[in-house]
Amino acid sequence: MPFTLRRRLVATTVAGLLGTTALTACDSSGDESAAPAEAGPAALTYWAWAPGMDKVADLWNKGPGKEAGITVTVKKQASGDDLVTKILTAAKAGQAPDLVQAEYQALPTLVSNDVLADISKEVEGVEEKFAPGVWQQATLGTDAVYAIPQDSGPMMFYYRQDLFRQYGLTVPTTWDEFARTARALKKKAPDKALTTFSANDAGLFAGLAQQAGARWWTTEGDKWKVGIDDAATRKVAAFWGGLVKEGAIDNQPMYTPAWNKALNTGEQIGWVSAVWAPGTLTTAAPDTKGKWAMAPLPQWPGGARATGSWGGSSTAVTNDSKHKGAAAEFVTWLNTDPAALAALVKESGIYPAATAAQSGGALAKAPDFFSNQPTFYEEAAAIAKTTAPSAWGPNVNVAYTTFRDAFARAAKDRSDFGAALRTVHDSTVADLKKQGFGVAE
Repeated sequence: MPFTLRRRLVATTVAGLLGTTALTACDSSGDESAAPAEAGPAALTYWAWAPGMDKVADLWNKGPGKEAGITVTVKKQASGDDLVTKILTAAKAGQAPDLVQAEYQALPTLVSNDVLADISKEVEGVEEKFAPGVWQQATLGTDAVYAIPQDSGPMMFYYRQDLFRQYGLTVPTTWDEFARTARALKKKAPDKALTTFSANDAGLFAGLAQQAGARWWTTEGDKWKVGIDDAATRKVAAFWGGLVKEGAIDNQPMYTPAWNKALNTGEQIGWVSAVWAPGTLTTAAPDTKGKWAMAPLPQWPGGARATGSWGGSSTAVTNDSKHKGAAAEFVTWLNTDPAALAALVKESGIYPAATAAQSGGALAKAPDFFSNQPTFYEEAAAIAKTTAPSAWGPNVNVAYTTFRDAFARAAKDRSDFGAALRTVHDSTVADLKKQGFGVAE
């Protein structure tokens, strides 16, 4: 497929993520003007994968939507790359839905292909309802607003309270302490490990790099600049690669029967994860209910307060919608209204991105698996406010796929993580060039 490189003017840079332009590699099928608005009631279609989203939309349709003459129909979709591919295909034909649930890392791809509308004028004042690092993911660091945050995945450290006490371990507050704790445990109990390094979900490593200050994609003028091999990420790679090489932690992938068993039997006594971890532990380690606790992610410099994010999605309005104002009204309600947020927690099982809904209300009670930590969501909300900004680009899927292959081999062989990181960086740069993007070296 031939690619034509062209510039697309976007708003002034905020937080240094993007420069004055963002780039697209493939011509869109239509022009860049907004679709003409239709008079009368608005019937909107929303592509989403979160469970129970139709029930949440029903609240709107029977309440605010009925009063405003705006009806929303949810059409369940697959998530991840499958949805991105489907929405790009639909947009090329001028048939994208009015609304789409989009993971944060997919937004640059959708924006660069002119799929998403800038709804900044329709959602003025909404920004204050979200942590800055989360809001930035929906704006790509510009004055434009391409989506409203829906759920987030602030990262935390989970550990077995009983086994930490048994082995005289202290919950680490810095990564240096984390390494010492891993070594101390291995010395006292050679058959156990503090955690494992896993390459089968690149989002974990991306979140750790984010916490360290990494910016994997930025722009210089009209070109993308890839920073996957930057100093912050190299520091993270060297840290985990060093622990794997010396055998201080395990090197097995997550989400396997062997990993589940390790968690359930206490062979692995800690896990660097995100706020959604209780659900995973419930099924992976059912015999350990009430034995885990959650703490903030260890920090690089002592006294710092920052966390990364692992997962999360937003709700966006497409350029094909003929009712952008109505769609923006629903998006705002969905992700900021107390009743809507409570329904999202209950029906969809999400952790809301809106700070006001991250503790109390629907999240007043700790997860059943963490009944021993009644302030779970209060502590999680405080951590979520420290989410560091991220920097996604138009080919996250390529970087993630290369990461899984290169880092899986490095972890298995206990070889140089730095070399694996350079492979990810080089593959990402090569793919951008192949697609027709300008790349700053």
